[in-house]
Amino acid sequence: MNKTDELHVIFGTGPLGKAVMRELLARNKRVRMVNRRGKAEVPPNVDIIACDAYDPENTRVVTAEATVVYQCAQPAYTQWPKFFPSLQASIVEGVAANGAKLVVGDNLYMYGPVNGVLRENLPNAATTRKGRVRTQMAEALLNAHQRGIVRVAIGRASDFYGPEVLNSVMGDRVFPAVLTGKTASALGEIDLPHSYTFIDDFGKALVILGEQDDAFGQIWHIPNADTITTRQFITIAFEEAGKPPKISKMGKFMMRLGGIFIPKARETVEMMYEFDKPFVVNHDKYVQAFGNHATPLREAIRRTLVWYGEHLKTLRPSKLTH
Repeated sequence: MNKTDELHVIFGTGPLGKAVMRELLARNKRVRMVNRRGKAEVPPNVDIIACDAYDPENTRVVTAEATVVYQCAQPAYTQWPKFFPSLQASIVEGVAANGAKLVVGDNLYMYGPVNGVLRENLPNAATTRKGRVRTQMAEALLNAHQRGIVRVAIGRASDFYGPEVLNSVMGDRVFPAVLTGKTASALGEIDLPHSYTFIDDFGKALVILGEQDDAFGQIWHIPNADTITTRQFITIAFEEAGKPPKISKMGKFMMRLGGIFIPKARETVEMMYEFDKPFVVNHDKYVQAFGNHATPLREAIRRTLVWYGEHLKTLRPSKLTH
């Protein structure tokens, strides 16, 4: 089979799924995207299929003939403990039945609070609900690989930002405010270093992992631009937008208060430890194996601002403020 004829299947049409899609299209690959509705804003040369991915028979059908499958789908943030493990198990079963390779987009919750830099060899020490879920899922993936059920590679990223990234701490509470000269709302202690992942770097890394046989059976931290403080990050965004920086910070108390009315805010409270001390992600393992393709910070922020500028044009005036 010609490499351009290989079928690549992506579960999820959110920011990460779209970033994987863009990278695959740049490499002239056939792309099929899967979500529950079978609708998404994708180029006409991308197939989009509706699928209840909680049914292994469905995941088997939509991954038929796939070379690589990318797991970028997730339940609502408030429903992870109840639904996420079963979603993953169904996708693993379907992919395994077709003999395809599975690349999983993961986060860093399973490590729990860490004193020092985050590396892939850290133990799974999470005590939060969502951290324990991520631990369970990562261990299940590696176990499936070790048992020969399916070939799995896991790419882990920090809090991300970039085109189409809205529901992130560095998402729609920051960039619309930057572009309109209002106050950007940041989480936690904003003068501590915090690694942020550009979504296109995440997507590219998952595609590269899918290409490299040596990547499977392992965990890889996605390469990020140099880590700076959250305040510095947002200040650069204001500079690139030509606006004076205006930044407010939201601590655990305010998140608890917001959580009374906003379920997602309530779910975020247990993860606030990531923003109460330095949160620095090491990516040496990936860079030594596959090179460093992290987008320079200012370039990544500029590209994010361009996307948000177009996005804001589609919103009603009432939605431009929080």
